[in-house]
Amino acid sequence: METLYHQTNKLVQETQHLFSQLEKNSPNLDINEIENFIESKISLINRNCERLDVLYLKGPIFQRQNAKMRVNQLKYDSHHLTAALNSWRYKVMKQQREEAEREALLSKTFTANDHVDIMIDHNTQHNSSLRNAVHGVDDLIQSGSSILDSLRSQRISLKGAHKRLIDIGNTLGLSNTTMRFIEQRSRQDGFILVGGMIFTCIVMVLVIVYLA
Repeated sequence: METLYHQTNKLVQETQHLFSQLEKNSPNLDINEIENFIESKISLINRNCERLDVLYLKGPIFQRQNAKMRVNQLKYDSHHLTAALNSWRYKVMKQQREEAEREALLSKTFTANDHVDIMIDHNTQHNSSLRNAVHGVDDLIQSGSSILDSLRSQRISLKGAHKRLIDIGNTLGLSNTTMRFIEQRSRQDGFILVGGMIFTCIVMVLVIVYLA
């Protein structure tokens, strides 16, 4: 087991050294060859870890805990190397994609301004739609203001009617039950007025949000 452990640990160190060569990115290096070396070494490390899992269980009981920790460290190093290889491949793919997009953009031939004209027409229609929406919102706000003014006038009228009813009731000597009924009806009218104002405001806000 000790021999296999040291061989695997040496493989981990060799793989880390190969990664350092990839980072240098020297022009004389064969990147694909180094990548294949790294992948093969990681595969060998994983196979050795599987064999070590079996071997340390066959060893003395008092050495198993320490042997298990050493094997787990090798597994951790193997996972770390695999993640580093995947990260490097993703980085290379991203660079290649960016270079391809840049080359495609540089080699693109721009012809007549058909696309520009289409975009200008689209922007003009968009601006016109926005202006129409703004005018519609202004009309709604003006209509809402008129409704609120009307509600205020009705409230003032209701207050005046209520006061006159109280005066008439006092003059005619109406009963307390009748007066309470009148006051209750007045409060209900006030709730209806406030509810109407709140509903109108909510409708105006929703119209502004969806049309803006």
